[in-house]
Amino acid sequence: MTSPQTSPAAGTTSGPVALDLGADVVTLTRQLCDIESVSRDEQRIADAVQTALEALGHLSVTRLGNTVVARTDLGRAERVVLAGHLDTVPVNGNFPSRLDEETGILHGLGTCDMKGGDAVILRLAATVPEPVRDVTFVLYEAEEIEEEHNGLKMVAEQRPDLLEADFAILMEPSNAGVEAGCQGTLRVDVRTTGERAHSARSWKGVNAIHGAADVLARLNAYEARRPVIDGLEYHEGLNAVAIRGGVAGNVVPDECVVEVNYRFAPDRSTDEAQAFVHEFFEGYDVRLTDLGAAAMPGLDRPAAQEFVAAVGGGVAPKFGWTDVARFTALGVPAVNYGPGDPLFAHKADEHVPVAEIEHCERALHAWLTGATGASGGAEQAGA
Repeated sequence: MTSPQTSPAAGTTSGPVALDLGADVVTLTRQLCDIESVSRDEQRIADAVQTALEALGHLSVTRLGNTVVARTDLGRAERVVLAGHLDTVPVNGNFPSRLDEETGILHGLGTCDMKGGDAVILRLAATVPEPVRDVTFVLYEAEEIEEEHNGLKMVAEQRPDLLEADFAILMEPSNAGVEAGCQGTLRVDVRTTGERAHSARSWKGVNAIHGAADVLARLNAYEARRPVIDGLEYHEGLNAVAIRGGVAGNVVPDECVVEVNYRFAPDRSTDEAQAFVHEFFEGYDVRLTDLGAAAMPGLDRPAAQEFVAAVGGGVAPKFGWTDVARFTALGVPAVNYGPGDPLFAHKADEHVPVAEIEHCERALHAWLTGATGASGGAEQAGA
């Protein structure tokens, strides 16, 4: 059996580091993974990315904070964005990376979410100097934490011109297959009220926790909406995710809060989603605590259709929220497409099949160069 191999340069957490964009995409993935870049600590990796991209004469490079944007300017009829975040969740005994050559699995923090995708972006930036479409490469900070820090959000607010495009690809892990658009997400607190009393004389009060039974019954009876958009069936969800109530062990409570999460399909706006939830819980105090817009698939755009054909033709709906929604807010249709199984993101055993990283690079290279006969599909990628 071949022993797992640890990167010889791994484990360094301070000082400058160089990226070799001439290396193969798996080696480049390891170089990125072996730069620790937990959210809000992305300066070293952003420095390395900026230096590597500035050495490529065919790109103009802009840096905002620890977010790096590089663009071709060839006057093509279409422009596309390839985007990926540079940060990771905190280390969990999975740094530095290690490669199991026998299984073809690369293990370690960021391998799946999403430095394999970042490596593909950087390799394409280096190896496709004259794409058939102009390309904007975005490698951004702070995706894994509060929205206020998100690098893509910062670019959209400060320099929206840098994100203007006909189509965008967010290289979040998707098993090397296309996941179109994304669901919106909404959280509300549904509050019931009552009257406190001593639990020995409970009939003198009104139990707010008992009053939440109807809220839970409505949720239990909920039938999920399943709209078809651009040929894709989305599956909505409405669920209680937390419940809070109680004063003391001998007190009938006068308040109970059921926290509800609604995942809504891309054909609903945030206003429509809020209206639905308020109607669903009519008669109760409903207070919004979190809201993120959905993203339409945009598969009717020529660039999207050609992209899907180039990478194998299969498309699935994205069940969850990703930064593709930011592109939709800018009027740019977007999809998720990247190596790795999202179920392993943030886990101690985070990993990615190297075949998926290589597959994504080949497919995108073919698409950006106009080559034909690109192999496609997650199964062919070894997923």
